[in-house]
Amino acid sequence: MADETAPQPQERAEAPQAKAAKAGATEQAKAAKAPKVAVEGAEGAEAPKAKAAKKETLEDKPFPDFISQDYLPALEKAFAAKNVSDLELSFVDNQVSGQWLDGQRRFTVYFAQPNLNAARAFSCATGKAAPSTLEPFLGDERKITLDLLVFGVIQRLNAQKWFGSN
Repeated sequence: MADETAPQPQERAEAPQAKAAKAGATEQAKAAKAPKVAVEGAEGAEAPKAKAAKKETLEDKPFPDFISQDYLPALEKAFAAKNVSDLELSFVDNQVSGQWLDGQRRFTVYFAQPNLNAARAFSCATGKAAPSTLEPFLGDERKITLDLLVFGVIQRLNAQKWFGSN
């Protein structure tokens, strides 16, 4: 029985040839998958593909345009979803301010520079009192987006229990 499982001398000789054939096939497969490089003057050579242009996002707009065209309307929509109908928003000196209930509830988002990725702060106040605290706003976020800015304001004011029955 031991003789049946042992490879025959002829099979031993074919094994290196089979390995060489497999290696050759593998090399051909790799060469087929490898990107083609254009060689000047070579016929049928493909030109290298240009990198896809970076898709421009809303946040890439100039700061004042982004705030007035995108951020303020998005805030109005988010407040409307919370049943706030008399919201007044303004954008002056890198500050977005809002008030409703005849000025009884107010908030301000401060941008240190006219840049979304610059330092940001937040304050809010009720009644005629001035804001008593100025706190960091979305300070841990690497990439600031429109949705994140809107969510941050709504979340912060929701924590104050300023929206209906929450």
